[in-house]
Amino acid sequence: MVNAWEVASIVAVVAGVVGFFTVMRGSAFAAHAIPNGSFAGAAFAILVGVNTLLGLGVFSLGGAMTIGLLGRRGRHDVATALTLVAMLALGALFVSLLVEYAPEVYSVLFGEVLGISPNEIAPTAILGALCILAIAVLYRPLMLSSVLPEVGEARGISSFRMEMLFLAVLGLATTMTVPVVGTLLIFSLMIGAPAAARSFTDRPPVAMALSVAVALLIVWVAIAASYETNYPVGFFVGAGSAVSYTLGRLWATWRNRRTGTTKRERISQSPVWGENTP
Repeated sequence: MVNAWEVASIVAVVAGVVGFFTVMRGSAFAAHAIPNGSFAGAAFAILVGVNTLLGLGVFSLGGAMTIGLLGRRGRHDVATALTLVAMLALGALFVSLLVEYAPEVYSVLFGEVLGISPNEIAPTAILGALCILAIAVLYRPLMLSSVLPEVGEARGISSFRMEMLFLAVLGLATTMTVPVVGTLLIFSLMIGAPAAARSFTDRPPVAMALSVAVALLIVWVAIAASYETNYPVGFFVGAGSAVSYTLGRLWATWRNRRTGTTKRERISQSPVWGENTP
């Protein structure tokens, strides 16, 4: 249980930080495709007998770079869908070649947060620290290219370069989170908490901090509830993400009706997003 709390907390922090920019940039589909596509990497690693993290890392980063390159001159959603289909096809092939794969495949899809061993904590912490460090280094240009890409281009910030760098961070986050919460659950954690946070505030630093807080609350409650009820952690993670987003939207609707302002008007008046922002 101690291992589960420690690793899940690391995952929640990374999901909250990276997920903030995922929602900000409208990259929810990529955040869904990369973890699910990395399933092929895990299956390949199991097939050849190497560390699962290595397979996840190669396929996550490869899928992320493919999405970025194909989406540069075409529709980003189409590029994402095609990459996902190709990686799932490879995953189906690798799984068909495995003799005994049910437990390993289940752990990749849904995670094994309650079965974390002590030797998995350090790699997760290192990869998580790299993700946070990358976001810290890229914060200003990434924020500008996410909100005002035309202004960013005028200031010498390449939107394509920022997209590729962010997708690489997303792939790295996938590598460290999938073994813990699984490919099907990191998506809900990476989208639900940040989307809820954005409903409560329009200030990026506050929204990012709130996103991390919500993600931590979701995983802590999920682990405790799973321990007490014997229901899967994934059920509580998904349900918690959905509930947090619903509460955020209800709060935003109530606030708009009370103040009589729209979100666009609030953003234009914000010292962070307004026209006078330096």
